[in-house]
Amino acid sequence: MADSPESLASALFSELFMADQLARTQVSKVLPRGMELSHFGVLNHLARVSEERTPAQLAQTFRVTRGAMTNTLSKLEWAGHVHIRPDWDDARRKFVSISPAGRAARDAALQAITPVIGEVVAALGTERVRAVLPVLREMRRRLEGEG
Repeated sequence: MADSPESLASALFSELFMADQLARTQVSKVLPRGMELSHFGVLNHLARVSEERTPAQLAQTFRVTRGAMTNTLSKLEWAGHVHIRPDWDDARRKFVSISPAGRAARDAALQAITPVIGEVVAALGTERVRAVLPVLREMRRRLEGEG
């Protein structure tokens, strides 16, 4: 009974939730002054996609409300990390892009985060981490409703 699907699911999600909380705490401690995890997430996303996004698209990507995303974007704009411009075809919409200062801030944050996560990877072993990544990706996709 110890390996029933229900007990296995419970153990899996307990470990995931605790690992998530601990990782967020550790990463938050090393982020550059004034940067929050949500700020880094948006900057990292914009840097990776290299395209403008609407606030609604960003809210959907991060599974947060539009109000929460607007708050995050306001802070990033105030810091000079993003540019927000109107949509010239539809004045009700806006587009967000990462600024050069935002890219530099993202890179600095990534440089601070990498050793923290790198220590965990080194302790676990790269082969074990590489082996678990496909499972975690598939899990994320299923939770997102992709498959």
